[in-house]
Amino acid sequence: MTHVFHGPVRGIVHSVHQLSPTFRRIVFTGAQLNDLAADGPFYDQRIKIILPNDTGQLPVIADSTDWYQRWLQLPDAERGTMRTYSIRDLVRAEGVTYLTVDFVLHGIDHGQTGPASAWAASAVPGDALLLVAPHEGQAPSGIEFHPGGAQDIILLGDESAAPAIARILEDLKQQGTGTNVSAYIEVPSADDQLPIDTTAHIQWLFRDDQSLGQPLVQALGWHVQEGQEVQEDQDELLWETPVFSASGEDVAADPAPRAGTYYWIAGESGVIKKLRRFLVNEVGVQRSQVAFMGYWRHGVAMRG
Repeated sequence: MTHVFHGPVRGIVHSVHQLSPTFRRIVFTGAQLNDLAADGPFYDQRIKIILPNDTGQLPVIADSTDWYQRWLQLPDAERGTMRTYSIRDLVRAEGVTYLTVDFVLHGIDHGQTGPASAWAASAVPGDALLLVAPHEGQAPSGIEFHPGGAQDIILLGDESAAPAIARILEDLKQQGTGTNVSAYIEVPSADDQLPIDTTAHIQWLFRDDQSLGQPLVQALGWHVQEGQEVQEDQDELLWETPVFSASGEDVAADPAPRAGTYYWIAGESGVIKKLRRFLVNEVGVQRSQVAFMGYWRHGVAMRG
């Protein structure tokens, strides 16, 4: 009988491709990945990775439905580090599963990179980590892209959101949707444009020496005010979708957009917060028409 996994599965590096100065594509394989759900569309499907611990080994986690609680109970030196990424691609061919993740190499040249970027920068075939992704037969979770009946879809994000935006665009093309789709992607430089199989309009925005988020705001013609920032828990990110609010705000029972424009916005939390303030307070966009997701915070090593 084939063993069915409940928690993390072991992913072994199959190949590594340096796509650009900022993006490194790593393809994982391994027998345990065959337990993952391989039917798309994936859209912005979130997954977790668990990196090797302080001894360079992967943590030993009991394969059970309460694996997460057991993982948290491990000593710090044994636990390893968990980070969140998105699926760039997942295919199963002749009984072999290949899971692709595009890693952003934040701050590698300046010694300010986080643990996941540092791991990805030095990864070679044969290296391994643990992956937490939807398994066959499990209830779907971790997808925030829900445009409903919107006639127009606008995707906005920085380099951390580029892999998810690319997957959304390619899934929409495969579905043959007639929806009008546009994407605005801010990246560090012109060398960071990625190949995306889509017929949608993509505007690549190059940051160069500008401040984070400035090219995105300028391209949209929005006048985002700095205002007075609200003090936040450094471990919490802005996360508000039609079905969930990290702030605890009540959400509608039937929030799916039915018409008009649907906005999907992700990236650095401070920038996303400013874009949210503009759309909600000045444009008057309804909650059901937008998903705001802080993927990271500048200068802060996020947990999970």
